[in-house]
Amino acid sequence: MSENPAQMVKQEETRAAVSAPPSIAKYRILFIRFIPVIVLLINLALHSFLPNKQVSNVTNTYTGVLIAVIVFYIILACVSIRNQSLGEAMSYKVPLLAVLFSFFGIWDLVTLKLKLLPLPYFPGPDKVLYAFVQDWPLLLKCTAYSLRLLFAGYAIGALLGLVTGTLMGWSQRWNYWIGPLLKIIGPIPATAWIPIALVAFPTSFLASVFLIALAVWFPVTVMTSSGIANVRNAFFEVAKTLGGNQKYLIFKVAVPASMPMIFVGLFMGMGTSFLTLIVAEMLGVKAGLGWYINWAQGWAEYAKVYTSLIVIAVMFSSIISLLFKTRDRLLIWQKGLIKW
Repeated sequence: MSENPAQMVKQEETRAAVSAPPSIAKYRILFIRFIPVIVLLINLALHSFLPNKQVSNVTNTYTGVLIAVIVFYIILACVSIRNQSLGEAMSYKVPLLAVLFSFFGIWDLVTLKLKLLPLPYFPGPDKVLYAFVQDWPLLLKCTAYSLRLLFAGYAIGALLGLVTGTLMGWSQRWNYWIGPLLKIIGPIPATAWIPIALVAFPTSFLASVFLIALAVWFPVTVMTSSGIANVRNAFFEVAKTLGGNQKYLIFKVAVPASMPMIFVGLFMGMGTSFLTLIVAEMLGVKAGLGWYINWAQGWAEYAKVYTSLIVIAVMFSSIISLLFKTRDRLLIWQKGLIKW
């Protein structure tokens, strides 16, 4: 069985402490934890002292963010001296943070400082961060609209997928009728239905909800039916022996036993729902992150395009993390088996 990363970090620090005098080992560990700060200081120096070759209105946003992150990280590093769990977590994240902060420094160099990438398509980090500050009310509004649309479509699609998947996995009669429909409609990308959806529904919002629900319905149905169909017969035989009726067999045996497969379908549906959401919002809605990207691109405001992409990435990662937390609570015996 593979070791926990936090345990591996602890073992490495223990080896360092054993192979060197206590004071030297302690300073070595502290130096390793401060490597991201060194990278940030290099980024700050390059941004402050190198001349700009890219013609752009430079603000102090990037400088302020770098200073704020440096101060925050130093405070965490000082606290980690007495907090062992925090120290182990920081030591484990050092390589990742160093690479991430180096990326921002390279990004600043190849755009603002060296002009290796042209404007307006490749703005520097200062311009992208300033777009957050400049447009945060509109970004917040668009995020709220996207979440409303996403959850409406996802909830409908997941519910329908659970129902049809349960019927298909449990009953051969239902599988006979729903199976061909699933094979015909399911593989078609939900975005291919956009022209029909815009005509069939009275508003663009309802059309977008339909497209997202359709994108979620297919993977949830397939994985739910597969999970229920593969539940071991021994489970049903024991339940029947104890007096369980058909309703009990479905909702107390079949569905709980197929929950791992159901969550796989929910994860797949979340990915396809995000793709469909962004495309649908580009084609008619009056607000949303997809609409924001299309609007910013129309005005050649590519810094705002990048800000919306960052918001989408954070939002998607947060929702998936929440879904994983829910899965770990419901399937406690499989906690940690699949990580995000």
